[in-house]
Amino acid sequence: MEELIRHRPLAAEAASLRTGERDLLAHVEYTCDLIDAVDDHISAFVSEPDRLGRLRAEAEATRTRWPLPAERPALYGVPVGVKDIMHADGLATGAGSAVPAAELSGQQAVVVDRLRAAGAVVAGKTVTAEFAITAPGPTRNPHHLDHSPGGSSSGSAAAVAAGLVPLAIGTQTVGSMIRPAAYCGVVGYKPSYGRIPVDGVIANAPSLDTLGVFAADVAGVTRAAQVLCDDWRTKVAYGTAGASEALPVLGVPTGPYLARADAAAIDAFEEQQQRLREAGFTVLSVPFMPDFDEIYAQQFTVNRYEAARTHAEWFPRFGDLYREQTVAAIRQGQDVTADDYARALDHRREFRDRVHTTLTADGIDLWITPAATGIAPKGLATTGNSVMCLPWTYAGLPALTVPAGRLAPGLPLGLQCVARAGADEELLHWAPVIETVAAAGFRAAIGT
Repeated sequence: MEELIRHRPLAAEAASLRTGERDLLAHVEYTCDLIDAVDDHISAFVSEPDRLGRLRAEAEATRTRWPLPAERPALYGVPVGVKDIMHADGLATGAGSAVPAAELSGQQAVVVDRLRAAGAVVAGKTVTAEFAITAPGPTRNPHHLDHSPGGSSSGSAAAVAAGLVPLAIGTQTVGSMIRPAAYCGVVGYKPSYGRIPVDGVIANAPSLDTLGVFAADVAGVTRAAQVLCDDWRTKVAYGTAGASEALPVLGVPTGPYLARADAAAIDAFEEQQQRLREAGFTVLSVPFMPDFDEIYAQQFTVNRYEAARTHAEWFPRFGDLYREQTVAAIRQGQDVTADDYARALDHRREFRDRVHTTLTADGIDLWITPAATGIAPKGLATTGNSVMCLPWTYAGLPALTVPAGRLAPGLPLGLQCVARAGADEELLHWAPVIETVAAAGFRAAIGT
C-alpha cells in the first residue's frame, strides 16, 4: 500500500508556514482533505463531526495571534495529531474506551499547551489502545493494511507514516512509541522520563509513562523536542558546522535480551551494525542483562500495580465497559501486593544504576538494538511485542528509532538508539548520521 505512504518533513513544512510561503488556511484545508481521503483506509484519527470547521477557526486564531512572519514561533501552523489520552480544549478525550467521555475529561495537557504556544494547530485526536494499555484500536498499518501499526500510540505513528500530519504526540509505558514507529517506518523519539510533563494525560503507570513524538525524520523530532522538553540544551547536529566530529561509541547488549528478537530481525540488525562500522563507528558487543527475565518480571509488577491504581475509581463503576485485555491487566495489578511493588521499585533503581555503570565502564555512548522483535504482526488482534523497548523505558532512558530496512512483505524495521538518562540532547545530536546510515540500508532493502 505504498500509495498511502507520504514523507511530510516537519522542518520544511514549519519553515514555509512561518514565512507565509504556505497559506495557513489553505494548509489546514489540505490536511483535512488528506485525512478525509486516506483515513477511511487506516483509521489513524478519532472521528470528528466538523474537523475542517474547528481547524479553520483554530488557524484563524493562530494567524491573528502572530500576523508578522518574523514573530511566528517554531511550529506556527503545523498540524499535529494528539494521542487520545491527552486532554485538548475543544476536543473530547475518549482514551479508546467506551467509558463516557465526560467521566474522563480534564484540564488541557501541558504538552498541548506547549504545542499551541509554539503555534501548532491540533489536527485531531489519534487512536490509542484502550487507556494506552493493550487492547488495540482499529488503526491499520499504512504499509500493509492487514498488519498492525503497533501500539498503544498506533494512530499517531500511522498518521505520520501516511503523511496526514508532519508531527504527532504519543506516550510510552513499555514500548508504545518506539515499536509503532518501527512498524510504520517513521522516526519515534521517547525522551528521558519526565522531560515532557504528563499533566493532563490519562495515566497508565505514572512511574513509567513518558510522552514523546513521531515525525518523518530526525530533524522533525528534534524541532519538536526543543519546544516540548523541559530545559532543552541546543546542540548542533553531528556533521554540521560547529559540531563535534567525534562519532559515538555504540554498544550492542548481547545475551537473553537480544535473543528475544526474531532470527530475521537479528540478521538485519547485524547488517545494520556492519554498515555503521563501515561508516566509521565503533560498535562493541557487550554482554548485558543476563537476568533479563527478572527485569521483565519487575517491570511488569510496577506497570500492572500502577495501572490498577490509576483505574481504582473508574473500574468499579464502568468495568463492564472495559475490553477484555484491559480488564485482565487491571485484575493482574490488583493482585500485586504493596511489598512486591516496593521491591520492584528498588529493583528499578538498581537496574538504572547498572545501565549507567556499564556504559561508563565500557566507554559506550549509545546502546543500539532492534526497535522491535521483527516486523509488524499480521492482523489487528495484537499490537505486537514490546520487549525490545522494555528495559530502557523501565530505566527511564531516552530512546530513538529510525527506519532501517524492510522484510517481506515489504514491512519496515527500525534501529533503536538509547542514551543515558538526561542525555537526550546528545542522542539527537548524534542521530542524523545514524539515520543516514540506516536509511541507506532502508533504501537497499526496497531496491532504490
